[in-house]
Amino acid sequence: MNAIYTQPRFNPTDLQSLLALPPFGAEGLGINTEGDVLVNTTADGVDVNALWAEVQAVLTAWNGERGAVASLLSHYTINAADAVPQSIADESFEVASEFGEPESLRAPSNAILLGNTLIDYDKAGRFTWKFMRDSTAEQIRAVTNYAVAADNKLVNGLIVNRLFNPTPQTNEFGHTCYPLWSADGMVPPTYLVKSFDDTHTHYLVSGSTDIDSGDLEAAITHVQEHGYGVDPGSRLIAFMNPVEADEVSAFRANVENNNTVIAKHDFIPSQGAPAYYTPNEIVGDVAPAEYSGLKIDGSYGPLWIVRSQYIPAKYLMVVATNGANSPNNAVSVREHTNASYRGMRTIPGVRPGYPLQDSFWARCIGVGTRHRGAAVVTQIKATGSYVAPSIPM
Repeated sequence: MNAIYTQPRFNPTDLQSLLALPPFGAEGLGINTEGDVLVNTTADGVDVNALWAEVQAVLTAWNGERGAVASLLSHYTINAADAVPQSIADESFEVASEFGEPESLRAPSNAILLGNTLIDYDKAGRFTWKFMRDSTAEQIRAVTNYAVAADNKLVNGLIVNRLFNPTPQTNEFGHTCYPLWSADGMVPPTYLVKSFDDTHTHYLVSGSTDIDSGDLEAAITHVQEHGYGVDPGSRLIAFMNPVEADEVSAFRANVENNNTVIAKHDFIPSQGAPAYYTPNEIVGDVAPAEYSGLKIDGSYGPLWIVRSQYIPAKYLMVVATNGANSPNNAVSVREHTNASYRGMRTIPGVRPGYPLQDSFWARCIGVGTRHRGAAVVTQIKATGSYVAPSIPM
């Protein structure tokens, strides 16, 4: 006997259970709902279309200002790879003759092809219509502020991580995206009378658990012996965690500091330091309170000291910079060849009438080392090989 199919009876309770569920794929993850409204009042009268225009204006201004760290350490490019000389060229004039013409200047022969990555990143902001109705303009602006902060973290993180990480990468065209000099078999070019071999590295281990003045002096040498940080237009900056910055602030010339090392220079507070007594007269220029948006703690010899929570404890980074977006800076930041895809972009959602209900932020960006000798990183530890820290991005 054939079985008789019987349609299940409709149960109103089942429908109520289904309606109580969130939309498929939106199980409360990253969507601002009515329950997320912090001030339980009606909208404050600000038109959402005006907010959308305001968001666009904020992002336009944001893209016009790059982070201080990013701009001082990098040079922006659209190239997948750049042929960059790896030391400051030292061409010389020749004795003039009465009838002969002098030799012409030539492009440096020590250029190497350095690749740059390029990756798309994005993040979304989502609002239910009830959230839009009952929230204040400040709450909606807050989401954009978080997106701007995340973009800042991404750009600076990519640049700093490229300097701290000795592992090379490969971009979509097969170009190698190199780190700083890392004893990878490539020989740095000779600068003046200084030559190198294929074991030369800019990823150092201090040999002790506390920073000392010798670590700073070794880092200065590693950068200057390639010709960086020695000309008037260049500046040596040491980035370090506040823990190490506090130690460095106690260094005094000809006085023993950590690890029984005798310092060659005094730490001199910057113009922005709190008032202090000194038994001796300061000779020479005092470091400024800030440089291109970076707060300067003080100086040690030719170094300007910058303390930053962004730098992990037990690490020191010394970089030569020629100013914002200089081609002589250590890192290349690659953007898309299409100008419309450069900088942080905001993309409205697909729902008409709700320009902020679904919105997306995107950044197409990549990095590569541009001058392998223009920076050096030191890990403060007693023994072992250099290990790259985890840099938030």
